[in-house]
Amino acid sequence: MRPTYLEVNLPQLRKNMKAIRAHVVPAKVMTMVKANAYGHGVDGVAPFIELYVDCFGVAILEEGIHLRELGITKPILVAGGTLPEQIPAFIENDLTLTASSSELLASAEAAAESAKRKLTAHLKIDTGMERVGVHYYEAESFLEQSLKLKHVEIEGIYTHLANSEARDLTHARLQFERFQEVLHFYEKHSLPAPIRHMANSGAVLQFPESHMDMVRPGLMFYGVYPAGVAQTVDIASALTWRSKVAYSKITRPGHPVSYGSLWQADAEARIVTIPCGYADGYFRRMTNQAQVIVNGKKYPQVGRICMDQFMVNVGDDEAQVGDEVILLGDGIEAHDLAEWTGTNEYEVLTNISARVPRVYVTE
Repeated sequence: MRPTYLEVNLPQLRKNMKAIRAHVVPAKVMTMVKANAYGHGVDGVAPFIELYVDCFGVAILEEGIHLRELGITKPILVAGGTLPEQIPAFIENDLTLTASSSELLASAEAAAESAKRKLTAHLKIDTGMERVGVHYYEAESFLEQSLKLKHVEIEGIYTHLANSEARDLTHARLQFERFQEVLHFYEKHSLPAPIRHMANSGAVLQFPESHMDMVRPGLMFYGVYPAGVAQTVDIASALTWRSKVAYSKITRPGHPVSYGSLWQADAEARIVTIPCGYADGYFRRMTNQAQVIVNGKKYPQVGRICMDQFMVNVGDDEAQVGDEVILLGDGIEAHDLAEWTGTNEYEVLTNISARVPRVYVTE
């Protein structure tokens, strides 16, 4: 096996899920496993965690189909935008549609009638994200349309928070109020509301009013707190990105390291090469900023990060071919890589590429 790989601790994911459940009870939990389970490897994560969740959420149709091919039987909501021509695949694979417009809802009804089968859908309301969904101020006719459907079952209704990770929750509360206004439609017509949901990880952690009937944890399920958000649930990272030293040599002063000659040693130093690069998701933008752990000690990455390799300065210490290296985990957090890259934890995790093998720890 390749010496660079991701070690995924599945029992830790189970602990995270149990902690989330205890925090939001009696709300249901839809676990987000889009983007290859946030880089953790959906093939290993989803079958293991299915027993502990109520349903799954993905972003695109193909991710939902893949879950079915893995043998997942629980409900799967496809939360991203969908084209009308994709609807038959929802019916064929028993996937839940995000109905984000009147036109899509009509197409869903026609497709389900043609297939002589029921299609499950959640209505999507835009309360302030301006991405997909019917605007809250135009939602009444959309909800009225949904009541007339004979072949589409409206199981849920939801919105998405744009600023749930902010310290100031003013906008999140405004979205909550707008959603409540939309939901008043059901009370006005003496009808039971479908499953109501809006809480992503930030809201699960710091906006309890938004938990409603169901929550949608993504990043926090994987044990990573969104930056700056109150750590109100006891979770821990389940991922360790490991590698090994592939080359070790002494570099003299005046001999720059890597492309562009961006770094050179002031004195003789041992430089080790790690067989991982930006093609693996170890961002080039971290050049001369990142740190890794070699034999239990942190050292700086030096010189331009290459497509498939990067170099580390271990100074006067010994490090030989085959020595253990940790790129993420054991004191190096996703927050650190995000800071070195100028991005967020979500991009760090989801950009770890498919050519990095996932190894699952089950006990």
